[in-house]
Amino acid sequence: QVQLLESGGGSVQAGGSLRLSCEASGYTASSTYCLAWFRQTPGKEREGVGYFNTGSSKIAYSDSVKGRFTISQDNVKNTLYLQMNSLNPDDTAMYYCAARQTVLDVCSLARPSAWEYWGQGTQVTVSS
Repeated sequence: QVQLLESGGGSVQAGGSLRLSCEASGYTASSTYCLAWFRQTPGKEREGVGYFNTGSSKIAYSDSVKGRFTISQDNVKNTLYLQMNSLNPDDTAMYYCAARQTVLDVCSLARPSAWEYWGQGTQVTVSS
């Protein structure tokens, strides 16, 4: 059973930066996983931000954050990071870490319901 624990959220002014962390445990060492960041605001559907594939090491981002957000992983600490720069008020949301097993070299953020494991979320608030 994979467990995910996010941290690092907070309040910043527009143009600022934050780094989110997602500590993972319970992985099956021989399996490949998609690890991702999603975000959600009240009344809206959960939106994929970006992912990391543990088998291929491929990283991809949604168009809304490309060039501003960076995903990285520390294998020693079993932690996924989301570095967020040039934040704007539209980035205000609850941010979630998610994981799912896969046999593919790429991942899809299109269907949040397809992801098996979720963290509890961490709030990011950007003021103008």
